[in-house]
Amino acid sequence: MALAPPDDAKDELARFLRPVYAQCPQLRWNRIEDWHITLAFLGEVPVEVVPSLRSALGDWTASRHAVRLGLHGAGHFDQRLLWSGIGGDLEGLHLLAEGVRERVESCGVGFRDRPLSPHLTLARSRRDDPSSVPKAAEGLAGFVGRPWVAERLHLVGSNFGRGPGPIRYRDIEAWRFGAGVRGDRGGAW
Repeated sequence: MALAPPDDAKDELARFLRPVYAQCPQLRWNRIEDWHITLAFLGEVPVEVVPSLRSALGDWTASRHAVRLGLHGAGHFDQRLLWSGIGGDLEGLHLLAEGVRERVESCGVGFRDRPLSPHLTLARSRRDDPSSVPKAAEGLAGFVGRPWVAERLHLVGSNFGRGPGPIRYRDIEAWRFGAGVRGDRGGAW
């Protein structure tokens, strides 16, 4: 279960990333169309569970507020995974994640119950390359993207290819938030 930045916010980050791409070509970069913010990682879900998720999440999402977020800065996990940070309405983001996790659990679907660490995964290093991800994070440290509204909740599926290439993602379903924007203050954070 995830939120996806709008195309113009992803394009803004991609433009900022151009010199970093050139400096770190050995990283396995995620495709821009695959960028998303995970709220609950479900792992492998049997296809017969999807209809109950559709039902549980459809009405719930329609009654929830969208959140205003932004991409900024960068960091890494274990020198192997490069990410962009998330700013904006983090309280609202945590509340959304909590609600999503409750709905998923009510459908009998297990998920990795880890604390939410909002980020957007950009790239992964190869096992023999401990320096590229920290180097790339330094190159992104000054990035501050414009605010945007997460308008939809996405059920995202992973397609693991053969070999060392990037993981591919696809939308299985998406639901629009229907109660406006939480604490809407226009363009300001």
